[in-house]
Amino acid sequence: METKTYSIPNISCVHCVNRIEQALLALEGVDFAEADLVGLSVTVDFEPPADDQTIRQTLEMIGYPATV
Repeated sequence: METKTYSIPNISCVHCVNRIEQALLALEGVDFAEADLVGLSVTVDFEPPADDQTIRQTLEMIGYPATV
């Protein structure tokens, strides 16, 4: 299991938080996803088949690209 925190500078409301969490939790291999409105980030616990590239692509597709 790998844990990563991604910086998401355009999180602006609870709707953003919910959208990010739902999209990431729908990925096979993602066990945990928690977006932080104050910290402008999302922390994800994942294992294969989920990987960093898949998570970043998903964030980009839903309009919340990771900057780090």
